[in-house]
Amino acid sequence: MNSISWNEGIVVDIIKSYEDYQEINVKTDFGVRKAINYTIFTGIVNIGDQITVNTTAVELSLGTGGYDFVVFNHSLKNKALDKAPGHIMKLRYTPYQFKTLSVEEQDSDYHLEIEKFNTLNKFPIVVGTLHSQVSVFFESYKHLSKKDTTAVYIMTDGAALPIQLSNNIRVLKSEKIIDYTITVGNAFGGDYEAVNIYSGIVFAYEVLKADIIMICMGPGIVGTGTKYGFSGIEQGYILDAIEKLGGTPIALPRISFSDSRDRHKGLSHHSITILKDIVNAHCIIPYSITDLDKDSFINNQFTDNGLDLKHTIINTKGYNYNEIVSEFIVKPKSMGRTYTDEPYLFDACISASEFVLGGEANAKYARENCLD
Repeated sequence: MNSISWNEGIVVDIIKSYEDYQEINVKTDFGVRKAINYTIFTGIVNIGDQITVNTTAVELSLGTGGYDFVVFNHSLKNKALDKAPGHIMKLRYTPYQFKTLSVEEQDSDYHLEIEKFNTLNKFPIVVGTLHSQVSVFFESYKHLSKKDTTAVYIMTDGAALPIQLSNNIRVLKSEKIIDYTITVGNAFGGDYEAVNIYSGIVFAYEVLKADIIMICMGPGIVGTGTKYGFSGIEQGYILDAIEKLGGTPIALPRISFSDSRDRHKGLSHHSITILKDIVNAHCIIPYSITDLDKDSFINNQFTDNGLDLKHTIINTKGYNYNEIVSEFIVKPKSMGRTYTDEPYLFDACISASEFVLGGEANAKYARENCLD
């Protein structure tokens, strides 16, 4: 059984080049193909270099944007390990395992600060399931806050592992919409690395002094059409982690009235499964729908599944959200659908921003209604 395909080629063009990430054109036996190069593994490639690319995803027509991935750079014969501190391995026991300086380990400057952590003190943390929700949440938060804030994005390993794959995050960082990134588990490439989601949250709150934290996977959610077989199911145990650490968990629902698949109509079966059967915490679920028929459809889903009894559900009914979106730097898009096509998915992100920016009134509401 052969589960991976490789092909050799020559680099003929450099499309984009950053210190840690390159997009290139490669001439192969199958013509010129696009490829992505993560320099942590294979170094910087140049025009004329002979390389080997992993072609598996393109051959399977998966959602990688039509890119192959560089697995070997024949011009890079040897690569010495640097002497920087760090002993925590990511991609462990694979040919590409590499060391990181995790924020928790004893060589870290932050080890003692993390050890001092006691509680999140009801601090609200937002958790999504689709990477497209990330830019909308942070852009709306920065737009509505009207002040300098420290925004932290924690990327899980539920989808793409390298944060460099996300052009959205690169743009949001450069525009100071996201201030810091933390990659947890086997995800990598953030400003900081953490062993797991618990210590990632603790670091963002205790050390970075975040004003807002959002947690979500990178690009490339996995789904199988079965009840439990999707990577977004991680939202459930992350929401539980927030409550266990003393925070206020806010769940971004996946809502669509444009998806042709019945299981994703209104409140997606993914969200229903997570919020009904997986999560134990009492969560806040913000959304925004002004259309009476669509709101009635969603509310029937909430009540039929007992979610109105288990969680606090808030419809912010944001009439001017389209005006907010019009000022975004990153234009929202999910699975090829824009904000015009799919407003309700993205409006829930703006609703969450409004809630966490609601000040003491919302904080008091959360304390009295969401957590014991």
